[in-house]
Amino acid sequence: MEKNEPARPKLSRESLREAVKIFEYIRPYKWQFFFGLFLLFLGSTVFLVFPKIIGEMLDVAQGKVTTDLDLNEIGIWLIGILVFQGIVSYLRVMMFAQVSEKGTADIRVALYKRLISLPIVFFEKSRVGELVSRLTNDVEKLYNTFYFILAEFLRQIIILVGGIAVLWWMSHKLAFVMLATFPVIVIGAMFFGRWVRKLSKERQNKLAETNTILDETLQSIHAVKAFTNEFFESQRYTRSNSSVVGVSMRYAKGRAVFAVFIITMLFGALFFVIGYGMHMVQTGQITAGDLIAFVTYTAVIGGSIASLGNFYTELVGAVGATERVREILKSPTETEERKRGNVNAGRLRGNVSFENVHFSYPTRADVEVLKGVSLEIPAGQKVALVGQSGAGKSTIMQLLLQFHFPTSGEIFVDGKGIYDYDLESYRHNFAIVPQEVILFGGTIRENILYGKPDATEEEIIAAARQANAWDFISMFPDKLETVVGERGIKLSGGQRQRIAIARAILRNPSILLLDEATSSLDAESEKVVQEALNNLMEGRTSIIIAHRLATIRDVDCIYVLENGRIVEQGTHEELSAIEDGAYSSLARLQFDMAQA
Repeated sequence: MEKNEPARPKLSRESLREAVKIFEYIRPYKWQFFFGLFLLFLGSTVFLVFPKIIGEMLDVAQGKVTTDLDLNEIGIWLIGILVFQGIVSYLRVMMFAQVSEKGTADIRVALYKRLISLPIVFFEKSRVGELVSRLTNDVEKLYNTFYFILAEFLRQIIILVGGIAVLWWMSHKLAFVMLATFPVIVIGAMFFGRWVRKLSKERQNKLAETNTILDETLQSIHAVKAFTNEFFESQRYTRSNSSVVGVSMRYAKGRAVFAVFIITMLFGALFFVIGYGMHMVQTGQITAGDLIAFVTYTAVIGGSIASLGNFYTELVGAVGATERVREILKSPTETEERKRGNVNAGRLRGNVSFENVHFSYPTRADVEVLKGVSLEIPAGQKVALVGQSGAGKSTIMQLLLQFHFPTSGEIFVDGKGIYDYDLESYRHNFAIVPQEVILFGGTIRENILYGKPDATEEEIIAAARQANAWDFISMFPDKLETVVGERGIKLSGGQRQRIAIARAILRNPSILLLDEATSSLDAESEKVVQEALNNLMEGRTSIIIAHRLATIRDVDCIYVLENGRIVEQGTHEELSAIEDGAYSSLARLQFDMAQA
């Protein structure tokens, strides 16, 4: 569990300047926004009329007439004002709803487009959960700001300033007494409440730790029982529960003291203002209606002060969310980071060449993964990369796909440096079948179409047949419309692999990358998938990463990597003939394991 939460952002001129830039996404809806602000000002001003009307009604009822209207006429005016206020409030909410819904939808789309266009190294340095949080929680904070918080913050300011002005107009003396006492108590209550909320949060954190112990114990119940650690876990849970009780009692004490403060101080201040006002009524300085209106305005102002504190906290949180969102929106995309030209790749032949390539991952710059790798792959040939885990096989594929830049050295395809090509047209020439195929949660059709979105029905079925996938697809009641489930969970490993191969066939790549495509399958599935792979590799440059050496006997050339260097190259027969060679050692090891 994360105990260290990010520090709450502080408002500064720079942070506000950055936060204001997010308003460019509501610029298309600026007239709705300004009209909403006008309605907000109008509605808040009308709201300030109600306490005065109530006071006037009381004076009229007591016979202390201060207006030419009787109670019925004032009631009719009051109903009219209420209807007008309702219409204004409805229109205001609808205006801000349009701005917030459409504006935040534009932010989500812009954020998503920027995310998927960022370089791979960005995702290697970031946590997926954090990125999802930015796309959901932070954008939701901005939505609340556009829709509710900003409007309410401005509304409370208008009510606060307007209310104080009305009070000063009604009675300088009573307004001075109120301003000298009540706001101070309200602000004190806000700080007191913040302390109580801090204790509540501490209690929640302790309770979460206790629940974590419970969750871990139940999920690992077999291990707990196998190691006879029931007593140990009981003691651990008891200690955690005791700490919850301790924090809870401090929280309860804080709430009790807060209740005493509210009853004695807050209501005491209010009763003091009322008492002084009654003295002024008794001496004829104000009417009873004025006192009722004054007390109502005082309560409204107190509510505004308290609300402003809460809304300010929300606005500061929104500024932090804005900073996190804009951090992604300002990050350079893959194409913006590229150093060279943008030649359209067209249809490549597939001649691949690495010349003295060195590489270290940006996240581990101190560890060199490739150390002067040079290799030649003529167009249409099948080449295998073998070696222990961490030797650099997958890195070669990633560099070829331009997921990273080499530290030094050059990579050529068809005699031209790969960074001279336009990135999108260049990658159109590639297809990859990974070891762990992760399908999208839609239908089989949608997953195959991922290789070529505009493919026809005939092309989809032909690709499925070539991938040895049509037999099992046609057995499903919904055939191509069968939903595969999240990450393809409703299909077996072999079925997922063949869907991925069908997708690659439909793409018709110049260069095919197979990353241990059969290593996680059983013998029967491997045979079917290997046949599909052979169909896929026909007539195109194929680079294969394989741990099972039996699957690469027929390739044109095998490169053996050790610690980031190519130590051997040749056909299966040539490398097997080298006594004590790296390849022959791997082959013997696998043979011995198979015999064991």
